[in-house]
Amino acid sequence: MSFQSTLRLSLDSPTHAVCVLGMETSLDISGCAPKKCEFFTIRGSPRVLIHVSSVVITGKEDAVVWRSLYHPTEAVVRMMSPSPEVDDDKVLVSYYCPDEEVPMATAMLYLTGIEVSLEADIYRDGQLDMPSDKQAKKKWMWGPSGWGAILTVNCNLVNMDELVNKDNNIKTLSRMTLSVKGPSCILKNYQLVLHTSKEEASKTRVYCSRGLSLVLGPNKHFYALPPLEDHGTETFYVEATEFPSASFSGLISFSVSLVERSRDVSIPEIPIYKDTVVFRVAPCIFTPSTQMPLEVYLCSELQLQGFADTVSRLSERSDVHVVSVYEDPSRLGRWLQDEMAFCYTQAPHKTVSLVLDTPRATELEDYPMKYSLSPGIGYMTQNTEDHQVASLDSIGNMIVSPPVKAQGKEYPLGRVLLGSSFHPSPESRTMSKKLRDFLWAQQVQAPVELFSDWLMTGHVDEFMCFVPIDDHEDRKGFRLLLASPSACYNLLQEKQKEGYGDATLFGEVRTDQLHSNGREARTITQLLTDKSLRKQNDYVEKCICLNRTILKKELGLVEKDIIAIPQLFCLEQLTNVPSDQQTPKLFARAYFPNMLRMIVLGQNLGIPKPYGPQIKGTCCLEEKMCRLLEPLGLKCTFIDDFDCYLADIGDFCPCVSVRRAPFAFKWWKMMP
Repeated sequence: MSFQSTLRLSLDSPTHAVCVLGMETSLDISGCAPKKCEFFTIRGSPRVLIHVSSVVITGKEDAVVWRSLYHPTEAVVRMMSPSPEVDDDKVLVSYYCPDEEVPMATAMLYLTGIEVSLEADIYRDGQLDMPSDKQAKKKWMWGPSGWGAILTVNCNLVNMDELVNKDNNIKTLSRMTLSVKGPSCILKNYQLVLHTSKEEASKTRVYCSRGLSLVLGPNKHFYALPPLEDHGTETFYVEATEFPSASFSGLISFSVSLVERSRDVSIPEIPIYKDTVVFRVAPCIFTPSTQMPLEVYLCSELQLQGFADTVSRLSERSDVHVVSVYEDPSRLGRWLQDEMAFCYTQAPHKTVSLVLDTPRATELEDYPMKYSLSPGIGYMTQNTEDHQVASLDSIGNMIVSPPVKAQGKEYPLGRVLLGSSFHPSPESRTMSKKLRDFLWAQQVQAPVELFSDWLMTGHVDEFMCFVPIDDHEDRKGFRLLLASPSACYNLLQEKQKEGYGDATLFGEVRTDQLHSNGREARTITQLLTDKSLRKQNDYVEKCICLNRTILKKELGLVEKDIIAIPQLFCLEQLTNVPSDQQTPKLFARAYFPNMLRMIVLGQNLGIPKPYGPQIKGTCCLEEKMCRLLEPLGLKCTFIDDFDCYLADIGDFCPCVSVRRAPFAFKWWKMMP
């Protein structure tokens, strides 16, 4: 808001005014002019800038302008710097009669210039210097040449209110400073008020360095400042309480207003000047499996056939620290990756890792993950609109691509890929609108919807994943792995032609394990002659091909960027739902352990052991996987734990969650 006041000059006595830097004062030149006068001159002291029509008077001693009083004339006065003393600057307006060199009268205006400025790190360089363009801080601009201050969300497990007396904690927040320059005595008739809107106050907290007290926040949207100390400056520490969403753009503005108080209590106060700075709340950024792993969180109670030990050895080989998470045994760790995702939020002065939780077990108030996190890692919960949950509502139904360029647009932080039904029907499922809107509102990882409702759990990571490759000639630096029933049938046909038609799928698995999982050992020939299974996989292939087309377009991929992974599926009724909720529709689940649900730790891959047909003592599915991936510099470790794949626990991948390094690219430098 630009304030401009109008002053009426007087020939009887000098006029006195306070002029805030950035504020314009319009002078009524003709209001007190003697009747016989036809001309006037105007001049000012060095710190005063005067605009008269198109002429600018800079305040030099010889800077003076003549003007006729018969033509509409506007004089606008601005201060260029604060005054050292009260009434230390002045403007003189002299009135002349025709053909007279001596002024008939002179009006005197005494000015006291003060500066009231609210500053933040708008250039994202750690400095709170005043910008040359005072309007810049009132806007927030994306891009490499953009500007604007940034807030991070408080994701601490302990509320900042409880930490407010600890200097080291509060000083990690974004800073905002209020400075007032000029004669301090002049402010005795004025009040400084820091404020924001009620809506924005509910999404932020502002702490004053004086006493580290909370001055703005929920139910507190303005704060009348006491007289400033420390040479007229005050520092505030600011944090956000929620990420951008469908109902919250992420922009929060703070203002300081200078209010003139009347000595008469019956006369209301009047605003004189306002300065504003705009912050944007840093988005929640998800990391793809191609980013460097930092920590592996493992449900330590899953010791079935050495699963946890194998993952620990794989992590050690990748030089990644393992954190044990102790889970409610009745849930057996399924929530770990399905319900929680590691992500991060970032400002120029700090980066914070956090877990975003989309709980499918809403009756649980506490989650063991909270108490297993390494120091400094935050935790936030994102519930659905109605607090009801379904399989597609979880964060497990979302993965992130590596950085890509598609259709002429750069996505330096990758794109969020989430599962959907694409069309409504009585049996269709989709991600909750609130979670979808939340992902869109972050702006920096433009989501892409894929068709996943054909799957048993409906999660996109059941048919695809990304792996990093160390190829200096490959600009992408990754490959997309897609499940391919046709690739699996081609492999089985190849082995049959080689004379291995009697080799058996699940030949290494005990009979009781197979029966408990609804599977049976079958030869290659039996698999190839099963027309029903083939028909089911033809359907799955069509679903995957639909997604393949979307992924190529939206991620800018070509055929060489995609590797077809041999994998069979079968169609079954939904599991773990009451009989009265069953539908005629069948859903796809992996026929043998799903190799796409792997653990990616840099070049080391932990892949579910598929228990494929043994050819000369080697699983042909494992051999094919190695031939596809190892030439790219990847190392395949097959994890032997059949009961984790198809039984009550589910694929082992959800039992592990990986915290990864943030992107080197800074989100504010991109154009959403």
